[in-house]
Amino acid sequence: MQIVTAAVIEKDGRVLIARRKKGDPLEDKWEFPGGKLEPDETPEDCLERELHEEFGIRAAVGEFIGSSRFNYRHAAIELLAYRVACPSDEFKVKAHEEIRWVPLEELGRYDFSEADRPIVQKLLELYRLK
Repeated sequence: MQIVTAAVIEKDGRVLIARRKKGDPLEDKWEFPGGKLEPDETPEDCLERELHEEFGIRAAVGEFIGSSRFNYRHAAIELLAYRVACPSDEFKVKAHEEIRWVPLEELGRYDFSEADRPIVQKLLELYRLK
């Protein structure tokens, strides 16, 4: 099972979400950005590396939010989600089709990948927006 990390980046009551590129097994699905854990890497280190690679930003990983597991056709993954602080507004979109800052109460309107859906539900419950 592949361990994958996800960043929940919040700012002014909104959360950053990213849409997968065309040609990706999960194309057009929305997700919390992150990536695959490398050998000898902590989830926090993985998120910092992935956010720098995908968006050119420096970020500080905070508290663990939750996890989910899903068996896709192409891979079985365990997704670990963390709150992430990011002082920059300068995101260079490299690995996704697009990014959006979405109000927390609107997260449920987006077509998230299956592994990300429990994280969406967890956030809505945390903020009692379900």
